[in-house]
Amino acid sequence: MDIYDIIIIGAGPAGLTAAIYALRAKKRVLLIEKGALGGQMTFSPKIENYPGFIELSGNELADKMTEQALALGAEIEIDAVTGVEDHGETKTVRTEGGNFVARAVIVASGAAHRRLGLEHEEELIGSGISFCAVCDAAFFNDQDVCVAGGGNSAMQEALLLSENCKSVTMIQNLAFLTGEEALKEKIGEKENIKVIYNSVVTGLKYNDKGVTGIETLNTETGEASAIPTEGLFVAVGLSPDTAPFRGLIDLDDYGYVAADESCLTNVPGIFTAGDCRQKTVRQVTTAAADGAAAAVAAIKYLG
Repeated sequence: MDIYDIIIIGAGPAGLTAAIYALRAKKRVLLIEKGALGGQMTFSPKIENYPGFIELSGNELADKMTEQALALGAEIEIDAVTGVEDHGETKTVRTEGGNFVARAVIVASGAAHRRLGLEHEEELIGSGISFCAVCDAAFFNDQDVCVAGGGNSAMQEALLLSENCKSVTMIQNLAFLTGEEALKEKIGEKENIKVIYNSVVTGLKYNDKGVTGIETLNTETGEASAIPTEGLFVAVGLSPDTAPFRGLIDLDDYGYVAADESCLTNVPGIFTAGDCRQKTVRQVTTAAADGAAAAVAAIKYLG
């Protein structure tokens, strides 16, 4: 039987960093990724907050990480994981294409931003549509932007954007904001933040340069409106990609892996890293940090 030392599920910044650390410890590593190598960071046209680089695209950073892992001897399978079986000293990772066996597994499957389900939404990501004000607010200096959502994340995005942008319009599908009272008070104090209640975004306007506006619908009155905007920040939640592991490792009520910064799960030999883990900050840097921690823990477990 062909047995790997470590199988890493997910080849985003967490998984790739974990691979680099494990390979440098002379472990045999298999990375399994169902989508693009690099994960969610490949959607970012510019990254300006990753140490060591003034500016680079998410694809460029993904390429550099992948190149480093491959140079160290990583093996990569492009496949979708359907489940993991714990057999004590070995773990079987089931995929759509077959089964793989390892002595340890690192779950770095990530989390995807929920979409609004609009026509042309995917193709406009990075060209006016964003999911991260921390990452992209600086690209919208003195511009008019919109935020879809009304929870804590949406309010935090709006507040951060208000420091850079000319105006911020929040589109909330309920008659009230659903986040913390302290954030609601801050929103009310900002003269350049406007909240449109009982409304949803129904369409996008754009040209060859990117987003130029959004279409909205008032769910109470049925009134349709058009709002000119250079950017739409979508903040309607994250969806962790952890369904294949439900019933094996502990997940919280939102589906995130229940693990602290040690990256240890409740199952010996199974570790976690990145956006699929319970955490308060989800950035490329924190994913990479998780990858290092998980790899070191796995290396120690293997002995």
